[in-house]
Amino acid sequence: MPDVEFTNLLAVTVIALLAPLLLGLAPALRFPAVVLEIIAGVVVGPEALGWVEVDLPVSIVALLGLAFLLFLAGLEIDLHQLRGQVLRLALLGYVATVLLGLAVGVGLRAVGWVDSPGLIAITLSATSLGLVVPVLKDAGQLETRLGQTTVAAASVADFAAIVLLSLLFSGSDASTGSRLVLLMSFAVLVATTAVLVSYVARSRRLDMTLIRLQDTTAQIRVRAAVVLLVAFVALAERFGLESILGAFMAGAVVGLLDKDSQSHPNFRVKLEAIGYGFLVPVFFVTSGLRLDLGGLVENPAALTRVPVFALALLVVRGLPALLFGRIFGRRAVLAAGLLQATSLPFIVTATQIGVLTGLMSGVTAAAMICAGLLSVVLFPVAALALLRTAPRERQSHEAAPHER
Repeated sequence: MPDVEFTNLLAVTVIALLAPLLLGLAPALRFPAVVLEIIAGVVVGPEALGWVEVDLPVSIVALLGLAFLLFLAGLEIDLHQLRGQVLRLALLGYVATVLLGLAVGVGLRAVGWVDSPGLIAITLSATSLGLVVPVLKDAGQLETRLGQTTVAAASVADFAAIVLLSLLFSGSDASTGSRLVLLMSFAVLVATTAVLVSYVARSRRLDMTLIRLQDTTAQIRVRAAVVLLVAFVALAERFGLESILGAFMAGAVVGLLDKDSQSHPNFRVKLEAIGYGFLVPVFFVTSGLRLDLGGLVENPAALTRVPVFALALLVVRGLPALLFGRIFGRRAVLAAGLLQATSLPFIVTATQIGVLTGLMSGVTAAAMICAGLLSVVLFPVAALALLRTAPRERQSHEAAPHER
């Protein structure tokens, strides 16, 4: 066996275990476990106590965690909901987000904080779909028109942000035009794969075999999903695109093909168990270990970037929610804006790419991640309070008058 130590990975998994456990024992602390995981990584990492470092085993598992995080995010997208007025509002809102983000990026470059306004705009343009959905569930709004509209806007933002990041800021040396051709080729290949898998899945014999093996030690559906994930990630890298795009598209394809879950009700639960039970927490704890918090603490001027980036999130992603004003009441629109401005996983991913490509300093990346932490802690709580007091009659499934 190779001379590899698993001490650091053990420490990371212990943190991943204790973070949600402590929050479960203290229900008054209403923020996601991911916040505590990143903070704990900072505390035990090189920037603070120095107990844990990112070695080879931790890096490999964290990379798998990032892939699985994007895979599960793609799995959350319900393509059947993206149609009609909901899709138009989501697309228009994202266009407004990108324009606002570019304006913010130009302003930040003028004061010398960033080098690439485009990267800042894309980093601020995503919404954490995995954090928005639980909040809407807690408020009993997920199945209402407000919930579906907010989820659709978050889905479009996540998908578009990942595509733009892979297209414009990939680590490959290819030009943007070449990457666009590669992206289109990759999209065609993904669509072809989805059609082929859908066609093969219609086989009665194969379907019976999958049902027979899905809950045995074979776990055949889970294995097939993992193969699709790894295949799309490998293809994305071969096409010179970011691996996160392949992971996200794999999740979207699995979600699209998984239409009838009656024969396999535990399939998604098993996938979430692999991701959220092991791989994804390791990625977030590792992100805390790599966070350049020392640069922020040593430079008080740099520390002021955190509230500025948090406000930028609220402006760039929150203001486009005003487009919902013709359909929902004021409180509902404010809640939707706060939820749209809730972002952390994509910020962590985009800032890491920015640091690796030399377009973003470690201090700026740390400030943006801290701003994302603030958004996760503050925005969903405020949105939940607004949703609980918002009028229910304007959030029903009934169509708006101008849509009838």
